[in-house]
Amino acid sequence: MKKHICKIIKYAASTLTLLFAALPLHAQGAAEAAQVNTGNTAWIIVATILVLMMTIPGLALFYGGLVRQKNLLSIIMQCFVLVGVISILWVAFGYSWVFGVGFMESGNPLGFFIGGFDKVFLRGVTTGTLLPNVNIPETMFALFQCMFAIITPALIIGAFAERVKFAGYLLFMVLWSVIVYNPLAHWVWGGGWLSELGAIDFAGGTVVHVNAGISALVMAIMLGKRKGFKYGRPTVPHNVAFVFLGTAFLWLGWFGFNAGSGLAADGLAANAFLVTHLSTAVAAVTWMGIDRIRNGKPTTVGACTGAVAGLVAITPAAGTVGVLGAIVTGAVASAVCFFMVAVVKTKLKYDDSLDAFGVHGVGGIIGSILTGVFATQLVTGEGGQQGALYGDWYQLWVQTVATLATIAYSAILTVVLFYGVDKLVGIRVSARVEEEGLDIYEHGETIYG
Repeated sequence: MKKHICKIIKYAASTLTLLFAALPLHAQGAAEAAQVNTGNTAWIIVATILVLMMTIPGLALFYGGLVRQKNLLSIIMQCFVLVGVISILWVAFGYSWVFGVGFMESGNPLGFFIGGFDKVFLRGVTTGTLLPNVNIPETMFALFQCMFAIITPALIIGAFAERVKFAGYLLFMVLWSVIVYNPLAHWVWGGGWLSELGAIDFAGGTVVHVNAGISALVMAIMLGKRKGFKYGRPTVPHNVAFVFLGTAFLWLGWFGFNAGSGLAADGLAANAFLVTHLSTAVAAVTWMGIDRIRNGKPTTVGACTGAVAGLVAITPAAGTVGVLGAIVTGAVASAVCFFMVAVVKTKLKYDDSLDAFGVHGVGGIIGSILTGVFATQLVTGEGGQQGALYGDWYQLWVQTVATLATIAYSAILTVVLFYGVDKLVGIRVSARVEEEGLDIYEHGETIYG
C-alpha cells in the first residue's frame, strides 16, 4: 500500500512539474500574440496630435486670417467648439456607427448606413484590445479617427463664414456629422459598399474633402452672398500673417493626416509623407506662377491657397501613388482650383466666402479621380491596386463612382438639413449683426480689445 501511495505521489509531482513548466511558455505565447507594437503606437500618437493641430490652431488661423477683423473670433469659436462636441459624439456612438459590425453581421438593413451599436461608448475596447496586423491599441485608433470626424465639418465653415448664427451653426454641424459624415465614413473605411467595391481613399479624399466641399457649396448657395459682397472684388483678408501661420500648421499637420493613415511606422508611411510634401510644394509653386502671369504678382494668400489645394488633392492618393502621381496631382489640382476660385465663382455668382468648395471640394474630386489614374503597384505592392496609367481602367471607374456617390449623398442631405435647422432655430444672422460683426453680437468679445 505504501508503495502504491509513493508511486501516486511521484506521478502527481511529475505531472504538476510538467504543468507548471508549460505555463510560462503558454503565458509567453499569449503575451507575444497580444504585444503592442510600440513603434507603430508611438507614431499614431504623434499623428493624432498632428491632425488635431490641423483644426486648432491650423484651420482656425487660416480661415480667421481671411475674414474681416470683426468676425475673427466667430471663426475661432466655430472651430474650437467642434473639437469638444464632435469628440463627445464620436466616443458616444460615432466610432461604433463607422467601425462597428453589429448591424452588418446580423444582416440588419441599417448596416448599409452604419456599422452598429456594438461599440457605443467604446464598449469592449480596452487597453489590451489591439488592431490586427499593426498591433496598436484600438483606443488609439478610435482617437485618431476622431480627429478626422472633427476637421471634416470644420472645413465647411469657409463657405458660410461671416453670416451664420452660432446656435444654428452648431445644430447643423452636429446633425451633419451624425447623418452625413458617419454613414459616408462607414461606406469607405468601415467595410461598407464603397470599400467592397474597391474604392481607394487612403486618408479622406471623398470622406473628408469632397464631402465637406459639396456641403460647403450647397450652404453658400442657400445662404446667399454676404452683405455688401461684390463679385470679382474679394474681401481683403484682415491678417495675412494668420493665413500664413494657419497654412504652416496645416502643412505640418497633414503629415499626420496622410502618413498616419497607414497606421504603421513603415515604408507606406514614408511614401505617404514624401508624396504629400511633394504634391504640396508643386501646387504652391504652380499657383504662384499662375498668379504672376495673370495678376502680375505672386501673393502670399495665393501661395498658401495653392499649398492647401495640393494637400487636399494628394490625400486620397497618398497610399497608392509615387513621385509621378504626386507631381501631376499637385500641378493639376492647383491649376483647376485657381480657375474655380478666380473665374468660375465669379461667373456663377455664388459667395463661397473662403473657397471651401473651390479648394477642398474641387481638390478632393481631382485627387479622388487621379488616384484611379496614378495608383501603382510600386507602392501598393505586388497584386495591389493600380490605376489606368498602368492598365487597370476598372480602378478609374470605381473612383468615379465613389466620387459621384459622395457628391450626391452630401448635397441631398445638406439641403434637407439646411431647411430643417433653418426652420427650428434659423441659420443666418440679421443684417445689423452681419454689418457690425459676429464677434461682439454672437460672443460678446472683440479680438483686439
